[in-house]
Amino acid sequence: MSSPAPVMADVARLAGVSLQTVSRVVNDAPNVSGPTRARVLAVMDELGYRRNAVARALATRRSGIIGVLTIDVVLRGPQQMLYGVERAASRLGLGVAVAVVDRVTPDGIRRALGRLQDQGVEGVVALAPHEDAVPVLTASLSAMPAVLVGGHRAADGPNLPTVELDHHGGAVAATRYLLELGHRTVHHLAGPPRWLPSRRRIEGWSGALAAAGARRPEPRRGEWTARSGHAVMRELLADDPGLTSVFVANDQMALGALAALTDAGRRVPDDVSMIGFDDTPEAPFFRPALTTVCPRFDDAGNRAVRMLLAAIRPDDAPAAPGSQLVPVELVVRASTGPPP
Repeated sequence: MSSPAPVMADVARLAGVSLQTVSRVVNDAPNVSGPTRARVLAVMDELGYRRNAVARALATRRSGIIGVLTIDVVLRGPQQMLYGVERAASRLGLGVAVAVVDRVTPDGIRRALGRLQDQGVEGVVALAPHEDAVPVLTASLSAMPAVLVGGHRAADGPNLPTVELDHHGGAVAATRYLLELGHRTVHHLAGPPRWLPSRRRIEGWSGALAAAGARRPEPRRGEWTARSGHAVMRELLADDPGLTSVFVANDQMALGALAALTDAGRRVPDDVSMIGFDDTPEAPFFRPALTTVCPRFDDAGNRAVRMLLAAIRPDDAPAAPGSQLVPVELVVRASTGPPP
């Protein structure tokens, strides 16, 4: 027969402390010395002791769980931000409940939030970079602590704390880099129109061209997929065979665009320079290796959790700004060079 699961009394006995001290450590109470807390935690790990979440919730009136609402778990951005949220929550001793919105409709979002509330979450991090989700989330989350993560800005009026990756700044950096290499203009393969990151990247690309006095071609829309990048790049080549540079809204579309250029006999970067966005793990292994913008998705998730914790437990966490912008970085590889 297997041994019974260790209980709090076992931890107290082996650590040489009282049951009350173990309880304080389990419930993250502040009045325990650092060495004592470390000793109790080490014994808990040694015994494989796990806190009883139900008992803790009854005792503290806190579930210790935060909710994460996401509208997509296939795309790299939501995937990596979800990972960042989970890691940050784990470090803070919080559990995570996830609800995925299969269709971005008011009813779909409300049902997902309802599933989180049924699990007793203390607050919600909403990974919702879609334009249609913002008004529904703003209305539905007004009565509980929440943070929006995506392409929102405080100036857009979501009336909730926000974390935004600097999509605009990344697009500016990519466009400027191509112009500084000597390209007369930069074409843009954009993402879907109702995605806020897509909009921000268009704004950054367009603004950089205007600031340089360069011609602004009409952006071409894709669907974040390699297939759509391939199709849109073929159309763009047919309309403007003399193009020399292109900024693509994500790396998956860039993969398809690169294939379309190869199919057309155009060499990258000798004939056409290309920059992507997202810095996927595969980007260095494209041929040629892809120059791309690297957003810190995990940092965005970490910031969102800390902002949420400051809202739900102000005594346990320092106050956080109501809006945070996470920087990005241009990673230069082999897919860019001067024009032919």
